[in-house]
Amino acid sequence: MIKPTTEAQGRTVHDHFGRFAALASGWLGSTWAFLGAGLVVLMWGATGPLFHFSNKWAMIIDTGTAIATFLMVFLIQNTQNRDSRAINLKLNEVIRAMDTARNQMIDIERLSDLELDEMQATYERIKTMWSERQAQKDSRQILK
Repeated sequence: MIKPTTEAQGRTVHDHFGRFAALASGWLGSTWAFLGAGLVVLMWGATGPLFHFSNKWAMIIDTGTAIATFLMVFLIQNTQNRDSRAINLKLNEVIRAMDTARNQMIDIERLSDLELDEMQATYERIKTMWSERQAQKDSRQILK
């Protein structure tokens, strides 16, 4: 029997988690999940008088919400990373497919913050120059 390589096993684990995270995020972001969470909070609040609003009663909701929040952060981050990666790949394909596009824009998300700042400054200069040309063009049209 051929055993998969460690790299292939790791990729499979990541694929399974990615699918799980996408499904869980989709379900947990649904109206039904929100209504279910609201129902849990209402039931917890309704049991307050039964437990005399004790510290243990309060700790139950505190602990539950802390655990849920902790896990949701990782699910949301995973799906956000996947979405960002897919969007970047789509944009890279659009840039690659256009003859007039600058191919050095492909994978700019991998640049350092300093390099991105420099690129942003370049585009801000281009925008300023364009705005100035538009203003001159508009003023010439008004004079006619």
